[in-house]
Amino acid sequence: ARRRSSITIQDILTASQQQPLPQQGYKCMSCCRVFPMLWSVKAHIQNSSQEGYSCKVYYRRLKALWEKEQQAQEAAAPGA
Repeated sequence: ARRRSSITIQDILTASQQQPLPQQGYKCMSCCRVFPMLWSVKAHIQNSSQEGYSCKVYYRRLKALWEKEQQAQEAAAPGA
């Protein structure tokens, strides 16, 4: 069975670095909604299916891709 990674604050911040915001706040990279506080973005992601969004799926897939990329880089590193 595949292990499901939980989405962390660091994952949200890493994803949001790709899109700078013109105003203050934190943007959900899946649905593009802007939230005033980081914890509110995380709460939104965790409860997105109840709101009719698939943001949780987006962030889980994104995190899985990052982990896969990191594993590939580690495998390709000299001396691995």
